[in-house]
Amino acid sequence: MWSTGAHRSTVARGVRAGRLRPVGPRLYTSNLTDDLADVVARHRYDIVAGYFPGAVIVDRSAANGGVPVGGELHIDHSRQTELQLPGLLIRPRPGPGPLPGDMPFVNGLSISSPARVLLDNARESRGRAGRGRRTLDRPELEEYLETLCQRQGTEWLIGVRKQIDELAGTAGMTAEARVVGTLIGAILGTRDASVTSPRLRARIAGRPFDSQRLELFTTLRDRLLEWSPKPRVVADATAPRHRYLPFFEAYFSNFIEGTEFTIDEAVRIALRGEVPPTRPADAHDIIGTYEIVSDATEMTRVPRTGDEVLSLLRERHRRLLAGRPDKRPGEFKERANQAGATQFVAPDLVPGTLEQGFRIARPLADPFARAVFLLFLVSEVHPFDDGNGRIARIMMNAELVAAGEQRIVVPTVYRNNYLQSLRALTHNRRPDPLIRTLDFAQQYTASVDFSSIEQARSTLQITHALDDPSVADASGIRLTLPSRTDLPTAVATLALDDEHEVDL
Repeated sequence: MWSTGAHRSTVARGVRAGRLRPVGPRLYTSNLTDDLADVVARHRYDIVAGYFPGAVIVDRSAANGGVPVGGELHIDHSRQTELQLPGLLIRPRPGPGPLPGDMPFVNGLSISSPARVLLDNARESRGRAGRGRRTLDRPELEEYLETLCQRQGTEWLIGVRKQIDELAGTAGMTAEARVVGTLIGAILGTRDASVTSPRLRARIAGRPFDSQRLELFTTLRDRLLEWSPKPRVVADATAPRHRYLPFFEAYFSNFIEGTEFTIDEAVRIALRGEVPPTRPADAHDIIGTYEIVSDATEMTRVPRTGDEVLSLLRERHRRLLAGRPDKRPGEFKERANQAGATQFVAPDLVPGTLEQGFRIARPLADPFARAVFLLFLVSEVHPFDDGNGRIARIMMNAELVAAGEQRIVVPTVYRNNYLQSLRALTHNRRPDPLIRTLDFAQQYTASVDFSSIEQARSTLQITHALDDPSVADASGIRLTLPSRTDLPTAVATLALDDEHEVDL
């Protein structure tokens, strides 16, 4: 409530009676319980409009979408007196008022257009006496410009540069326009500029990346460096018990993605080359996957540099989806893709994010740790129109095969565990569910005798590996390990649980 001439006596009585409490000059609230800073935060724009009608949110605050930074809100207004309220300092400065392109905000307020934000924040400012900087510093300005590029695309900058030139003349900001124009020219490849922001520097070099994803990759890497895995099974890929493991790897990897065949149908497709006329594309998915994972030489190829990650992904994708020319095999996506609520890396950020992400993995020496990281890197970037999950699992298992360790197969019944563990990391930054899920899946794979299709099928059935995941979840059925007495000695010495369910 505002204390005006008409209400002054009413407000005074309310304060004396304990029904109102003061918030700021001539400003009171009837909320007697909540912290005043919380009350101000909920009504900040009503308050700003009351004290500074018609103000424009500018400078650092406009770059932050109108949200105060460090408890300070910067505005353009004729009234020049700062106002300190609980949890909020309103800092006005002189200016031209609303300019062309500025956008209506709330309660008669306006907020600077992106062009004006860039111009205003190109001005130098300093923090003083407990006050923050009014404008972004140079690295922050570059980061803001890079964020705009990610959201709008670089072609959008051409129009913004024109708006900046027009505003500069109106607002007398030609020096600031030169600063911003040089940065935009560097992005568009028409000018040279000294740039400090790693993100903007990467964009200028033609390798922009998704910085939020890199933070996620760093979280996973750091946890993997701390992880103490159970003893790993050294796997002889030529041993009889692994004869049909590549087949089941290809079978389950496609089943996860919805390419569903019976085991007998998949045998005829992958091992005998019989392509059903009614599902030729699905059959070629099975064949393409099997050709890669059964190729002993191919499955020992692992990337050592960022460039090798890109080339190896393209090669394997081209081979994987050779039967689906409409999916642009071997070509990175040109359109954004998503799964449910997960939006994957934007197309123009794919190469840079893969390269930068791979650099983050350098400290990982353990093959299992590298395998988990590569799986998530590819899955999270989602670099192709289709086949991303299968390629991610191929990259994971190549790391293990190259190190002589046991591959990881994700059986049908374990599909939901696997996908939920990926989402737990993507959305909640929790790496442990993914690590534990793959750790158990590797131990499970080691426990199955793949020396014949029938031997493997029998074990898979007994352990619920072939069960429908939705039905299994509803019935409380879990993937279980075969009886210890049926395991080979190397596996029986492991400390294995009888069944597994990851707490997400």
